[in-house]
Amino acid sequence: MRALLVVNPQATTTTPAGRDVLAHALASDVQLEIIETCYRGHAADAASKAAADGFDLVIAHGGDGTVNEVVNGILRDGPRPNKPMLGVVPGGSANVFAGALGIPRDPVEATHVLLQSIENGTKRRIGLGQVFADVVEGGKGRWFTFNAGMGLDADVVAGVEKKRAKGRNASPALYLTVALKAYAQNVRKPQHFTVEVPGESPFNDVGMVFVSNTDPWTYFGDKAIQLNPSTSFDGGLGLSALKTLRVPTVGRYVAQVLATGNPKSGNLVRRDDVGYVRVKCEEPANLQVDGDFLGMTTAVEFRAVPDALTVAV
Repeated sequence: MRALLVVNPQATTTTPAGRDVLAHALASDVQLEIIETCYRGHAADAASKAAADGFDLVIAHGGDGTVNEVVNGILRDGPRPNKPMLGVVPGGSANVFAGALGIPRDPVEATHVLLQSIENGTKRRIGLGQVFADVVEGGKGRWFTFNAGMGLDADVVAGVEKKRAKGRNASPALYLTVALKAYAQNVRKPQHFTVEVPGESPFNDVGMVFVSNTDPWTYFGDKAIQLNPSTSFDGGLGLSALKTLRVPTVGRYVAQVLATGNPKSGNLVRRDDVGYVRVKCEEPANLQVDGDFLGMTTAVEFRAVPDALTVAV
């Protein structure tokens, strides 16, 4: 088996020593090549080349952003049966995708799971989401593995990226601080989205939009945040959209999410297993996929793509 190990040396918990241990363990089972990323998009470029060169496996060692890039590289020209499998050894701060697949967040334990998968030939075919918007380069769509959104969550992602660019480390405290500031801005100047799903009339004047490809939606430290518990890699997309961001509504929503992981409200538009979600707004709004800020836009389509990727688990 030919395998490429893509390492993001800037990820939160990746270290040279950990990389070497991982590489040594893998080299006993596969014909291994290693690349360390040095620019944004490098992981995608490396994975795309590996797919074109006939590699059997591409392993992402980094956070969810690294995983997203590798997935977009593998699938750059679309899903096909001969595409490499994806392997994941977490090295970020949240590692949502790995957690949703049951992959341990500890890199050593995750390496053991990956080796067992290689030796036993175990794998899983999963569905993904795809985003189409004017801020996505090439017009082919951007793949996402676990979530995407417009409005408040994308505002938080944009704010955290700005802080990290100034040297701050990603942490639950940083996300909470940025989220509170972004929420206050949204209360002062609400955003207004129109949301469409198959077979229903449009939902107008929605305040924020979350789209999930699986559950949980994210983690706050070790706490799984669940917005659409029925959404999985085996079905369509989940939609969770609040009609208003007024304090009482958001307070009840957050309390339900933290307490039960099964939020319900008259101000909540929630759907599971939908084929697409279309979002429009008059003023440009932030867009994020898998915790990666893409830019600002006024129209987005999120599509469910079943059986898009094979993962070694």
